[in-house]
This record gives sequence, C-alpha cells and structure tokens, in this order.
Amino acid sequence: MARSRRVVFVCCDGLGRDWVRAETTPVLHDLARTSLWCAEHSAVFPSVTRVSAASVTTGCHPARHGLHGNRMGLLEEGRVVVRDVGSPDFRQHMRRATGGTLLVPALAERVAGAGGCIAFSNVSPGAAYFLDPEHFGHVYHRAGSYAPGGRRLEGGDALEVSHDAAGDWAMTQRFCAEVLRERRPAVALLWLCDPDHTLHGVPLGSPAHADALRGAERCVAEVVRTVGRLRGEGEEILLLVGSDHGQETIGEGVTIEDWLAVNGLGELLANGDVAVAGQGTAALLYATDRGRGALLGVLDDMRSMPWASDVLAGEGLAARRFAARDGVVAAVNMARRSDANPYGVPGHRWVATEAGKPAPVGSGQHGGWGPDETRPFLMANDGGRSVGSASRATSLVDIAPTIVAFLGLPIDGFDGSPLPLR
Repeated sequence: MARSRRVVFVCCDGLGRDWVRAETTPVLHDLARTSLWCAEHSAVFPSVTRVSAASVTTGCHPARHGLHGNRMGLLEEGRVVVRDVGSPDFRQHMRRATGGTLLVPALAERVAGAGGCIAFSNVSPGAAYFLDPEHFGHVYHRAGSYAPGGRRLEGGDALEVSHDAAGDWAMTQRFCAEVLRERRPAVALLWLCDPDHTLHGVPLGSPAHADALRGAERCVAEVVRTVGRLRGEGEEILLLVGSDHGQETIGEGVTIEDWLAVNGLGELLANGDVAVAGQGTAALLYATDRGRGALLGVLDDMRSMPWASDVLAGEGLAARRFAARDGVVAAVNMARRSDANPYGVPGHRWVATEAGKPAPVGSGQHGGWGPDETRPFLMANDGGRSVGSASRATSLVDIAPTIVAFLGLPIDGFDGSPLPLR
C-alpha cells in the first residue's frame, strides 16, 4: 500500500438518490459529473441506519453480519427481549445474549495495521459504534468517543456536538482539519445526521427538507475542498460520497403487537415467546420455540391486512439477504399508497408503531423495501480518472471492498465487490 493512498467516505444519512439533482443538491450534482456515479445503487434490508452502518463497514448483508435492525430481539433467559440498537449500551446486551457483536470483521479491524480507521458520526450511538464495535480504531460520537482498545476519550479529545445540522457542520470542520489534514488515517469516515434527522419530523419536499439538504451539502463541499488541497500536495485519495437509504412519507400507523394479541397471541407476547421489532416501514417478527408455531399460524391472516404489503419467512427472507435465525421468524414490509404529499412527493406508507407512540403522519420514515427508501446514492471520486455511470448495479456492501481494494489489502470475506474504478 502506498503511504499516501487514503480513502474518505462521507455518508449523508437518509438522502435518497432521486434528490441528487441540480436544483436540490447542486454540490452533489456537480461532484457526480467528475465521479463514477452508481446509477443502480441499493440499500440493504432493513433500510435503517444501524444495519446500514454494519453493512457499510463489513461489506456484508445482515444475514452474515448479524445485526438485525434499528430494534432487535435478543434471546435473554429463554424469552425474546426487544432492545433499541441505538442505545449506547446495546453492544453489552448483545454480547451477553449472543457472545459477541458483528459476526464478520469491520473495516477498522481490516486496516488496523495498515494506517488505521477514524470515524466521526452524528447519528444514533448504536449506528456510530457499529462502524467499529470491537474498538480496532477510533470512533467519535457525542455519547462517547473511543480509541483503539476501547479507551474512552475525554475533554477536548472527545466529540461534543449537537444532534442537528449545526452539529454536523462543527463535526465536519474538525474532521477536515484534524483527521484529514493532520492525522491522515488510511480510512476516514464522516457520517452526517442530516437530512435524515430533519426528515423524521417534517414532510419530504418541504422548505425544512431543502434546508437540511443545504446543510448536508455544506459539509460535503468542505470535505471536497479539503481533499482537493491534499491531492494538490501529492496525496492519492479516493473520495466516496453516498447515503444509506432514502425516505418515504408516513401515511398511517399500526401496532402489530395489538393485532397479534387480538388474534390469540396475547399470552405469548406477555411471556416473551413472541415479539415485534418495529423498523419504521417494516417490522421483524420474533419467536421462541414455544411461540414459533402460533406465530407462523397467523401469517396468512396478516398478509390480508391493509397495512401489510409483504410478509416473508424462510426462503423469502433469504432472498432479501436476511436470515431466519436467532429468533427471527418473519418480516413485514408495510403497505404503500401512491398519492402525493402536500409538496408533490408521491407515496404514503403504513408504519409499525410502538404502544403509546403514535406515528408522526406526514413526516419521513424508512426501514422496509419500498421504492424510495431503498434508493440511496453513491459516487466515487478518484480525481477524475473514473467518470460516468458504473457498469453494474451496486449496493452498500460494495463500499468496504472498494476501500480495501484501493488500499491494496485482501478483499476476501465480503458479500460485495469493489466498484469498477478505472
């Protein structure tokens, strides 16, 4: 590996590919013209940030890396307990229940002896920490920043930013000055919270959405300028800019646990033999051996519900690169209407709600395999050598193999493959 060869990846969380156009994202639009543009780039299922982070860093689908969703059922003392993967302590719960975290190596482990990895993230703690769950590199997050070996960073060494556009900008400025110009790791990851953070509370296409896009672009432009200066100093840098998923509009909500209880599974739910882990526009259905038969027995009725577009189990899950194991029995993709929101953005989705938490109708959401939430964007800029559209369909799992291939490291053990750079 050439010492000056490095990779920078910027993720604009929740920025769907259809929003990358001259009138909405001029910075990204201009950068795409001098980059390899992945015109058929796809998300993973569930199309949520925490799973996406694991797929980006491992180059593997959930069936192989083992992180199920934004919320995940763990088998604890013989019952299914659904926990929030975004919580700072989720990895400890996961280790106690399964014996570990991700089932395959993360990027930080692969490059630990070849220049290292530094990640700055402003999304949920879980999404940040699953970029490097075993502490092979540096991860910076407002809930806690860590050095290799899990040593917690304190004071000015930590990352103290707000969870909003202002925090994204402050994080980006430090990332460019400290990580890119001074520390110069082999892999530098910057994960912005917007536009996703904003869209969970406002309509797609609204003025607030446009503001969130401008904020994300401001951060991307700063990284592009910094990389340009470093290239001018003789460094060979591959710049990857993309997103993890898109967004769709919330139309209505349903609490699937309530439906299961009405259909005879109330006692199994109360005992932890059946559980639901909502993923926004999708849900994962879990069961112990005691509850599995009863859960399977109501899936046909569930398929007839107006809120369920698809209910998959077994081979159907495998086709989505998701494994029916560790308590997972089935997945529900919530139904979709085609009508437009007040800003002309088509599509309304049912969402899986938690008891006592009504769905914020009209705001953005994601998690299933709808047409917009599964279209993230990705471009690879290598200083103008690779320009045009990629010659094949790509996915989040192609990012890690692209990074390690550019660094000259082994590319074995991935589900994905390197982008066709020239």
